[in-house]
Amino acid sequence: MDARSIIALVRQSKTPSVEELNWFAQGLASGAVTDAQAGAFAMAVFLNGLGEVGRVSLTRAMRDSGKVLHWDMPGPVLDKHSTGGIGDCISLLLAPALAACGAYVPMISGRGLGHTGGTLDKLEAIPGFRTALTEEQLRTQIGDIRCAIVSASAEIAPADRRLYAIRDVTSTVESIDLITASILAKKLAAGLEALVLDVKVGSGAFMKTMEQAEALARALVSTAQGAGCMTTALITDMSQPLATAAGNALEVIEVMETLTGTSVNTALWDLTAALGGEALALGGIAADAADGAGRIEQALESGAAAEYFGRMVAAQGGPADFVDRWPDRLPAAPVQREVPCPGEGFVTSIDGFALGQAVVRLGGGRLREGDKVNPSVGLSDMAGIGEEASRDVPLAMVHAATEAEADRAVQAVQAAYGFGPAAPDEPPLVHKRIA
Repeated sequence: MDARSIIALVRQSKTPSVEELNWFAQGLASGAVTDAQAGAFAMAVFLNGLGEVGRVSLTRAMRDSGKVLHWDMPGPVLDKHSTGGIGDCISLLLAPALAACGAYVPMISGRGLGHTGGTLDKLEAIPGFRTALTEEQLRTQIGDIRCAIVSASAEIAPADRRLYAIRDVTSTVESIDLITASILAKKLAAGLEALVLDVKVGSGAFMKTMEQAEALARALVSTAQGAGCMTTALITDMSQPLATAAGNALEVIEVMETLTGTSVNTALWDLTAALGGEALALGGIAADAADGAGRIEQALESGAAAEYFGRMVAAQGGPADFVDRWPDRLPAAPVQREVPCPGEGFVTSIDGFALGQAVVRLGGGRLREGDKVNPSVGLSDMAGIGEEASRDVPLAMVHAATEAEADRAVQAVQAAYGFGPAAPDEPPLVHKRIA
């Protein structure tokens, strides 16, 4: 076998065999497949797809390209994954809330991809926080604290580690087959008993239409179930940012405000409860999703989730007093600028992709593989759909490293908003459940 023949098959809309995809995944892991060949493979899959059989085969091959973890815990091993959006910081709320409810959560997460933020980048805005743990360190922390949010080690799905980075820089992120294989390779390698998926739809998501989002959700659920992991997906709204902030430290601030009750973001709270309820029901802790959602809300309201978050931060190298002193511990951008509202009436639409790109160009994400992320930059206080617009009230606040970058971001944010004379209906937080 060789990479060229496998790429040629996909280019001709033919499905490589299980053995060929296993070989290709092992080649990604070992380096036998070059970056150029990996990029060509990604583009061929993006354009022609692999089909259901090929998608399952690629997922299993990438899972088996490295170590697969096994757990022996007194409670269920659960996790959640989001397909990515703007202001989506749910993982930082959900992992400790699930732990507070008795689940074990070895959450293997990713970095920013395309216009969307990454969970690891957000956590690394916390001084000292380490996302790279050895297997022994991960097992110890899960045993002691029940939750950890980490990067995939070199031993976990190494084929995906290569392909994930290449997708980001070759404009092949949106492929359903590649998304499915990437998400599930890491999650299945983590040894999960159950998984809940947050599939985003809308202007700030990779899937812009309900048809695309549902196709991805069904592909993810069927592939995960076929591999023996109980899975449910919620299709959730990304026609506007989930949080009012987009940017690594700024999103951590909003998480901490919600965890500590300082200023609760209702959308973050409600979606955390909905996803957590599904996970607890799948894991057998809750009688059903509604019961599970109530348990998650109690963990948030009682401060138990905040306690577990603080323990997780300390265990992974962050400040031991972070929950109490987070306003003093997070970096702030030197330039902060209000975004004047260019219209009157009501906010009728938001281009989430444009807002995500604005954050990336401020330095909050990566334009090229290896770019350093500035944790302090981004957008905060963003207006939402249905809010009254006035030239006297800013649309958002830009946090930038330089005045010139702030100027460009202000223009980008203004261009991302649409206005009308009447307030539209607010989009639902959860559109559909796929089980």
